[in-house]
Amino acid sequence: MPYLIIVTILWAFSFSLIGQYLAGRVDSDFAVLVRVAIAAAVFIPFTRWRGLPVRLLGGLWLAGALQFGITYLCLYRSFTVLTVPEVLLFTVLTPIYVTLLDDSLVKRFNPWSLVAALVAVSGGIIIRFERIEGDYLIGFLLLQLANATFAAGQVLCRQLLARYPTELPLHRFFGHFFLGAMLLVVPSYLLFGDPGRLPQTVVQWGVLAWMGLFATALGMFWWVKGSTQVDAGTLAIMNELHVPAGLLVNLLIWNRDANLPKLALGGGVIIASLWLNRMGRRPGKRSATA
Repeated sequence: MPYLIIVTILWAFSFSLIGQYLAGRVDSDFAVLVRVAIAAAVFIPFTRWRGLPVRLLGGLWLAGALQFGITYLCLYRSFTVLTVPEVLLFTVLTPIYVTLLDDSLVKRFNPWSLVAALVAVSGGIIIRFERIEGDYLIGFLLLQLANATFAAGQVLCRQLLARYPTELPLHRFFGHFFLGAMLLVVPSYLLFGDPGRLPQTVVQWGVLAWMGLFATALGMFWWVKGSTQVDAGTLAIMNELHVPAGLLVNLLIWNRDANLPKLALGGGVIIASLWLNRMGRRPGKRSATA
């Protein structure tokens, strides 16, 4: 849990930094490419190339492609057909995907985890809900694909590390995760990137460097490491905590308007879902198996 909390704080700052210095100013495909390239450069010097299970390596490449490839391609394109409130609202379904995908991989069904994830989602909706207008079906579908692939990458990493234990520490082979991401982000920039919208200021380059090193490299490393230390229900709920954390950071640092009662209520519901998930794991509570 401590790793997941640290990353939640890192990502809470990331949302505000992107909104303040990158969004609408720097090409999104280039920003993603720089983030992944920096993260890959951090881990490649430590990377073990031989002697690891082929399925472990292939799974890490696939997980990277899912979480930093398909997820971000869909996310950034959804902004062309959705307003920001709609994007924020439609991303709160990630915990449900985490729970269902994890259960499907281990061939079980834990109703407590699903209920806790649904409660966490309701907390996110309380915080983020805005009136939705216009034609948003395409954007909704794009974001559900992004949510599902981001969840799938998390669950896949978690299951891979459990099924293929190795004496090597995680940092010795985590570089394969970002190499998998490069398989999609490089072609994406070459095909869709706009060379005319590269960073123009030291601040913008600094934000990209911070995002690459802390939010992407260390953030994803700690998130994956932390995901192996909790159950699927807790992991699903932690995917929702970035909502109140991100809004709180934005309010305190950039003085953006925020509905504090909604923030408190939604945050309380998300925290309550952690308690509900813990109740479901008490002795005597058994999950249904498929």
